[in-house]
Amino acid sequence: MQRLTSRLRRLFGAEQPPPPAPRNKALWAIGIFAGSSPLALREDPAFPGAAITREDVTDVPTAFVADPFLAPIDGTWHMFFELLNRRNGRGEIGLATSSDLASWTYQRVVLAEPFHLSYPQVIEWNGAHYMIPESHQTRTIRLYRAEPFPTRWTLIHTLLSGRVFSDATLFRHDDRWWMLTETSEPRAHDTLRLYHAEELEGPWTEHPASPIVAGDPRRARPAGRVITSDGALLRFAQDCRPRYGMAVNAYEITELTCTTFAERPAVDGAVLSGSGVEDSWNGSRMHHVDAHRVGEGRWVAAVDGARETTAADVASSIRP
Repeated sequence: MQRLTSRLRRLFGAEQPPPPAPRNKALWAIGIFAGSSPLALREDPAFPGAAITREDVTDVPTAFVADPFLAPIDGTWHMFFELLNRRNGRGEIGLATSSDLASWTYQRVVLAEPFHLSYPQVIEWNGAHYMIPESHQTRTIRLYRAEPFPTRWTLIHTLLSGRVFSDATLFRHDDRWWMLTETSEPRAHDTLRLYHAEELEGPWTEHPASPIVAGDPRRARPAGRVITSDGALLRFAQDCRPRYGMAVNAYEITELTCTTFAERPAVDGAVLSGSGVEDSWNGSRMHHVDAHRVGEGRWVAAVDGARETTAADVASSIRP
């Protein structure tokens, strides 16, 4: 009977229902992974499902959350992350806290500007906390200091200017500051530059080997904090093939001086990728990891992931 009805509709031009909207957008959320090393992180029964989603944000209507960075202080885990504010279409920096990494309490937006912010790396140095959020629309890398931590952040210095800097990642090595940042124009996610400085506020100098990645979207765009594990200096990179933020690859920096740079893959294949479960919070993509050692042979990390959905779903406002 159903076949006959369908044929009659085709014959007599009955109106057909519109095709479903294409699932061609990524809806990002944040989770906690764990493992024996930062190269072996997996979902853990102690931290099931997503830790923070857009539904957890209570002060602004939010399209998605992503780019988490952790700051463990005095028994409390502070998570700073990007949230996309649907009122103005800009990324802002949110804060959530936890005592056990399993149960999280959203606090509020702690940094908003008249331009897009994301990737809020937080570092501690000489007794103060600093944040270096991405602000590519300003063509600068901006340094903020907590006054006080964790809810108030004051701009104190512009570290670099003149390029479209994406996901600037700072780290200490051999008593020197180093910075990795993606700089392709248009944003092809395929050019990684390296800078260094004696002091956090600079002046910053581009490395003679920079760009250290050119024309390769598999390994150019930073995907989280640079860390040391078992004596190896590791950096994480987004694999942006065939689309932005598909997976996370890891590289061991084997040589780093003011005149030389060398690296090699830390493992074969991606260290993080989508679960493959269509409607799970990280079903199709993963593009960020912030790993912390919490004991002998035990690492935890804030990660993000996405499921494929429609443009209307990503654009929807969850709260008034």
